Amino acid sequence: MKRLAGLSALALIISSTSGCGWVWGPEGYFRDRGSDYLEAQQTAPMQMPPDVTSKRLDPLLPIPRNVADDTAKGEYIVPRPQPLSAAADVSAYSLQKTGDSRWIVAQNPPAEVWPVAVQFFQDNGFRLDEQRPQTGEFTTTWQHSDELSAAMGKRLSAAGVGADSETRVRVRIEPGVQRNTSEVYVVSAERPAGSTADVAFTNRSVNTGLDAALVDDMLASMGRISEKGGSVSMLASRDSDTPNRVSLSEDGSGNPVLNVGKDLDRAWSSVGRALEQGDWRVEDINRSLGLYYINLSEKAEKKDEKPGFFSSLFGSAPSKEEVEARAERYQVRLSKVGDSVQVTVEKNINTVAPADVARKVLSKIQDNLG
Repeated sequence: MKRLAGLSALALIISSTSGCGWVWGPEGYFRDRGSDYLEAQQTAPMQMPPDVTSKRLDPLLPIPRNVADDTAKGEYIVPRPQPLSAAADVSAYSLQKTGDSRWIVAQNPPAEVWPVAVQFFQDNGFRLDEQRPQTGEFTTTWQHSDELSAAMGKRLSAAGVGADSETRVRVRIEPGVQRNTSEVYVVSAERPAGSTADVAFTNRSVNTGLDAALVDDMLASMGRISEKGGSVSMLASRDSDTPNRVSLSEDGSGNPVLNVGKDLDRAWSSVGRALEQGDWRVEDINRSLGLYYINLSEKAEKKDEKPGFFSSLFGSAPSKEEVEARAERYQVRLSKVGDSVQVTVEKNINTVAPADVARKVLSKIQDNLG
């Protein structure tokens, strides 16, 4: 027993003095085999006896050629993945489908989509009948297919519209679910030639083939315009979601109130645009409650504005504590009161803003809506 203990002590002394290379080193018994696959070589396929019929077997785990590289020395560092450029592939206009219904989703507010949609129909020979920019709707007159462009005439014929029939179209542009987006819907109506009946538009498509063709053609046209950088004049786009009547008055308690038409969706879009053009920062929104949250002490954020070199170098940007210390936060509320939409300014849900502050904000909104 003593002899065994002595031999163990001797082995311990030898290993400690001569190093543990024979145990843990590159040639040791317990060496790290984690990188052995880098030096693996592909062997020749197994040969079967000539008198045995075999089926070809492909290797299940072939070694990629770029792994077993004799020229690579040292430890291999896995490169970082390249950032995804998904935003570059996102189109400004996309198609949405639900059953037989289809519509266009635009990454632009209704004010910018309106002239693009109008141009598509005018380029194809449609004559506009009614235009209601405030509600985002326009309709075309009753027309025969031979009055339209040759391509559109073929579209109508392929969709089953007879040569002796008349067709008209209604286009509706609504604010999208997300801010500054739009949804475009197209519905057609048809009547026999010579008829003077005023066929009403239905909420659901009657000729799904024709409506689908119109949506597809409009989507392609909008995509081409988007790729060209917007060749449509946007001179009238500013007024497409602007209320007909904007007036600044006072309620029964003497608090300033801004009246912005009758349609709440249009008012929400136009007031949001007016606030973004103001001298303050819009920090948050709540569409379901009709609230815009603004901070009067901070300037509006510019999408393409980046901090200058010296600003980032010397840290001149205010800290979060400084922003909170000087914050002047208010909320702009849109409410449906009777047949009109009213805009008010509040300090919080229980307190109205001081009259001078409210009048300043509402007056700026009114100016930007003009």
